[in-house]
Amino acid sequence: MELAVHGMRKAYQHIDIDKVDEQMADITEQQEVAQQISDAISRPVGFGDDVDEDELSEELKELEQEELAQELLHVGDKEEEPPVKLARVPSTQLPAGPTPKADEDAEALKQLAEWVS
Repeated sequence: MELAVHGMRKAYQHIDIDKVDEQMADITEQQEVAQQISDAISRPVGFGDDVDEDELSEELKELEQEELAQELLHVGDKEEEPPVKLARVPSTQLPAGPTPKADEDAEALKQLAEWVS
């Protein structure tokens, strides 16, 4: 037993109880920091735990109503586009049948052939 006492005294010769308390306090502090980091990482981003879906839905409806009211207030403020101009419809009676244009085209083709040769 004397040998065991001597070995324990030698092992604890450089250890002071104040140093042990300081080390334990540092370890506890670092564990708290690690726990805070872990809590921050595990929390959902952007939303708390107490989100009320009905309240959010009601707020969305109110915002949509405000936007609609603003649009209705400015309906007449927009510049009106000029009316589209359509082609004029002829007021004269069209001929009943096709005109003899084929003869004119044949004559023009014949004159062209004579001119080339």
